[in-house]
Amino acid sequence: MTTLGIIQARTGSTRLPGKVLRRLGGRTVLHRVVRAARDSGVVDDLVVATTTEAADDAVAAECARIGVACHRGPVDDVLTRFLGVLAGRDDVHTVLRFTADCPLLDPALVRRVCDVFAASGVDYLTTSITRTLPRGLDVEVVRAAVLRAIDDRATGYHRTHVTSYLYSHPDEFDVIGVTVLPDRSHLRLTLDTEDDWKLIEAIVDRFGDRPVGVAAVAEWLAEHPELVELNAHVHQKELSQA
Repeated sequence: MTTLGIIQARTGSTRLPGKVLRRLGGRTVLHRVVRAARDSGVVDDLVVATTTEAADDAVAAECARIGVACHRGPVDDVLTRFLGVLAGRDDVHTVLRFTADCPLLDPALVRRVCDVFAASGVDYLTTSITRTLPRGLDVEVVRAAVLRAIDDRATGYHRTHVTSYLYSHPDEFDVIGVTVLPDRSHLRLTLDTEDDWKLIEAIVDRFGDRPVGVAAVAEWLAEHPELVELNAHVHQKELSQA
């Protein structure tokens, strides 16, 4: 049974256009996410799911440059993009969902969460139901058959967020949340604004181009609270604002 990683990526961010192709530590943000997913050691195959917009020709070109497969589909209907990747892949049992705005993704954490999913036998597992991880390090794992099953149920923003229908309807599926202690949910390590960029740049300047574990990043930031304040004011969009 195959485990497939899918990274959703596009250049059309409303708050920070082109963020996934910005260069960070010698490689693009997207390349860092691709490398982290591969370094986890749990994905048998990896695909970047981008849009058919002309602006995302640049994403497809970057995928070709770094040697990762690329699938193109609708802009806002990201679930259809994911299902397009799965089309004809009947061997895929497990899907890991990644987003290209998480350049500090922790490969070891991805591996641990995927191991829990495999042992649990559930339909869907996420670290974000009860948040203890910094935003930007969450891991989601879902059975491919379940993604296919929600195609005729998910509407509106649930199609944009791919998996939100699952945790919004836990009575229909076997869903569990994983908490990783200690609680570091006060940290924001995702890339959505210029202030997020300032913090992430500072972290990469300190640790270099290599992937870094969440504990090391959190311990260093505890010594530099002024850096944490750089993006502490940034609010994450609500699901319905997709």
